[in-house]
Amino acid sequence: MVTLTQLEYVVAVDDYRHFATAAEKCFVTQPTLSMQIKKMEDDLGVILFDRSRQPVVPTDIGSRLIAQARVVLAAAGRLSEIIAEDKAEVAGSLKIGIIPTLAPYLLPLFIGDYIRKYPAVRIEVEEMVSEDIIRSLKQDTIDVGLFVTPYHDEKIVERPVFYEEMLVYASPGHSLLKKNKVNVRDIATPDIWMLGDGHCFRDQVVNLCEMKNYQHRNLPFDFESNSLETLMKIVDKEGGFTLIPELALQYMSEEHRQQIRRFEENVPLREVSVIYSRYYIKHKLIDLLSEEICSVIPPQMLNKERGRIVEWKNH
Repeated sequence: MVTLTQLEYVVAVDDYRHFATAAEKCFVTQPTLSMQIKKMEDDLGVILFDRSRQPVVPTDIGSRLIAQARVVLAAAGRLSEIIAEDKAEVAGSLKIGIIPTLAPYLLPLFIGDYIRKYPAVRIEVEEMVSEDIIRSLKQDTIDVGLFVTPYHDEKIVERPVFYEEMLVYASPGHSLLKKNKVNVRDIATPDIWMLGDGHCFRDQVVNLCEMKNYQHRNLPFDFESNSLETLMKIVDKEGGFTLIPELALQYMSEEHRQQIRRFEENVPLREVSVIYSRYYIKHKLIDLLSEEICSVIPPQMLNKERGRIVEWKNH
């Protein structure tokens, strides 16, 4: 008889691809974990992991069984969730992954109020690039992502919460600031500063400008940052321009707002969503998280119709 504990151990090995690490995360000794997995293999008459490889990898049949194990564990967890919902309890843990182009602007708006409003919920937040959030959701190492969509993955549920404009931030005296509003054609130039690879906002900018072979030849040095705040400071000092999300305006001085220009037509938007695995069970916490974010976002940013969504992931 396969047990839930055995399924948890198997999923942990799949997540960490290392028996010792999986045992540590499950708070058991490695011999205990290994013995239970071996017993499960014997009972089922299959080999779940190829132990001759480092890191260990699932066999073909192992991959299929591990996928089903995740479904079973999610369904089992749903039992306690149903009971908590029936008692109208708001408790538990919520592990959130958030992309770097959202974290400094969105988190301060809602996270403190959310924690104070629901003190029985233990919140953990980690800043992660887009693909790391997806990987962590599928491995159940985080519960939810604050993420830019659409992503087009059938294993991920997307719940859009707001739509923010993509804005131009230019250095004082830049030619773009001579315009009241800019056109997409105006920004497809080599003096644009960009985020580094791995950031969905970078990919949105590339798709927006159709700059597939982007090179910033007109800039004083070659630099790709992981921080929009850093890019803005470099724009101020070295010239050129970059694109920033609308939420950044909440923290910007009136002086720096003079360096902002909006797009004149087909306003480019990024769709920000709460995303989670389709096996996710903490539905009440998701609902409350989405509601809390919507309550602090400027009302106009809840309107999807004010522009066009710029995708970043090709499908």
